Amino acid sequence: MHHYNPEKHHRRSIRLQGYDYSREGLYFITICCQDRAYLFGEIAEGEMILNSYGEIAESEWRRTNEIRDNVELHEFVVMPNHFHSIIEIKFQKGNNEIGKFQSPSQTIGAIIRGFKIATIKKIKDFILISDKENMSTGELQFAPTPTEKIKELDFKIWQRNYYEHIIRNDQSYERISDYIRDNPKRWNKDKFYKI
Repeated sequence: MHHYNPEKHHRRSIRLQGYDYSREGLYFITICCQDRAYLFGEIAEGEMILNSYGEIAESEWRRTNEIRDNVELHEFVVMPNHFHSIIEIKFQKGNNEIGKFQSPSQTIGAIIRGFKIATIKKIKDFILISDKENMSTGELQFAPTPTEKIKELDFKIWQRNYYEHIIRNDQSYERISDYIRDNPKRWNKDKFYKI
């Protein structure tokens, strides 16, 4: 049994102290795969080629504004081992009375948590169904590297945390939008790129 050690297990928040992440505004989000594993496809000639897991991640992200009426998706890209997006909270939901409890379910953190959970579930289901189909056909098939890696990671597809940046002006929005759009073209210079 592992015991909690405050020296070893201390988690420092990377969020802006005192900021209300449910308030309206634009946010630049980056979410990395566990161990920065290449799980979602590959870059070929400056274009992102999604595999089945990348397609699931993209589809689940697109569902975000179907599920939440106060959210609008802007630029986003699924990369081989991470994901970038600009997300807008158009209006704040919930109880805005001072001193009253407000559900954290409308925050950027809750949106990211929901996306991660949905993606993990759909990819896990996809892998389990594929394994059953392969076993029932009696065919000998080798699992593609991303599947082996996901199983090795015990279906921990995403890193525990995520990076966010509050977009405060048009110039910042344009710079980040360009960065997201051009990310596949500059993949070999990306800080998440590894050989």
